[in-house]
Amino acid sequence: MPAQPIKGGQLRVLTGDQIKQIDQATAQLLGQTGIKMEHPEALKMCAEAGCEVDFDTQIVKMPEEVWRRAIEQAPAQTPLYGKDPQYDVMLDDSDDVYSMGGAGALWVVDLDGNHRPSTMQDLRDLTRLQDSFKYYHIAHFLVLPQDIPQVGSEQLVFAEMMKNTQRPHHTLAGGSNGVKWLVEMAAVLAGSTKAVQERPTFAVNVCVHSPLHHTFDSLDETIECAKWNVPMLIEADAIAGGTNPFTMAGTLVEVNANVLGCIALAQFVQPAVPCIYSSATGIMDMREANYAGNAPEATLIHAAQTQLSHYYHLPFQGANPTDSKVPDAQCGYERASHFLTLALAGCNIIHVATGNLEAMRLASYEQCVVDHEILGATFRIVEGIQVDEDMLGVDVINQVGPGGHFLDTDHTLKYLRRTRWQPAITDRGQWETWERKGATTMRQRANAEARRILTEHHPVYVTEEQVAEIDRIAAAAQKDQAEKHET
Repeated sequence: MPAQPIKGGQLRVLTGDQIKQIDQATAQLLGQTGIKMEHPEALKMCAEAGCEVDFDTQIVKMPEEVWRRAIEQAPAQTPLYGKDPQYDVMLDDSDDVYSMGGAGALWVVDLDGNHRPSTMQDLRDLTRLQDSFKYYHIAHFLVLPQDIPQVGSEQLVFAEMMKNTQRPHHTLAGGSNGVKWLVEMAAVLAGSTKAVQERPTFAVNVCVHSPLHHTFDSLDETIECAKWNVPMLIEADAIAGGTNPFTMAGTLVEVNANVLGCIALAQFVQPAVPCIYSSATGIMDMREANYAGNAPEATLIHAAQTQLSHYYHLPFQGANPTDSKVPDAQCGYERASHFLTLALAGCNIIHVATGNLEAMRLASYEQCVVDHEILGATFRIVEGIQVDEDMLGVDVINQVGPGGHFLDTDHTLKYLRRTRWQPAITDRGQWETWERKGATTMRQRANAEARRILTEHHPVYVTEEQVAEIDRIAAAAQKDQAEKHET
């Protein structure tokens, strides 16, 4: 049975008229300003599709009928397959909400409180920790290990994710040649490259640059992924007030044009290739001259982008990590407000949902556990209240009558665990009970819970023969990437 989402969509931050205004402004940008595409083959494909292309300046202007026709070819339904089918995630343009693990930290705070460069062992342990979580639907590499070769590291990281999780996972390719290596590694478990194409267990992140700029590498990856039918997360990492207009509406227009332009190109390559509208957009904090990903305005932008992507019948991935450096009160309110708003908006994938601090630079074992607790509370709120004859409880109220209690009724026993979310590390006791248990903070309880999970949870998902083959391919891929980088 595929992973079960929560149904969001109760919150709408844009009206229908506002969405149409943004859509028309997007059409104006794509048709009049255009996108810089630094790739000869991409320019040629755009010209053949009916776009106005200046091969000298590398500017592509997309007529409205051309890009709309291309976007209509992108599938509304995008399955992300698990290595085990029970972890399949069925994305579409509805308001179903899933979560994705944290991403890409270069540094880690370990369970002994050490702030240090991340390692390959951290990647294994943090993947194993998150693997135990109920509200963890799509895997991600929480750290980019610093104790391995950095050129071609994407291939080594992918190999570890293949071995340590059965969930579909989000990855980087490291160029078009990297996509081919990823497919070859995935084929070790799938049985063949054809099986990977039919049931891809990973999705590649393709970043477009704001404003309106697609680099050679991002376009090269887009073209190669489309040829292999590998799902793509077309992501804009925009900064309102920096790389984008200061206003939220202006940022929504630029990101929309930028992402849709790349999705259109993917359809020029291979009609119906799965593409996920994605965003890691934040704002520029003008006092600090720094990116702020969990500011209220950044949260509103993501909620609005959820509506925009669904307007074009595309699934959406959004969200940013907290700006806090430790699991503290700032971290708690930023994560809770961000998660809850996006879930209520119907964001299909809440991105970087577990373990990141300091705007994705830092990973924390403790924060993984805290974030999972916040996700649990968020999903329960969004689930809402079920009302039916039995839930209304008129019969049991009549049975107990005035002045009684409901602790020992069959009705309470029936719904005890079915309708209440059970926290793992939240303390709800009185002061005396809390003192008796050690007067611990939530961070301390998260530390203890992470240690417990890492002691007890040791899944084995691949055979020794598969491990050897995956490692062999990964080593060859990393060497190949390094050699191409040198030349």
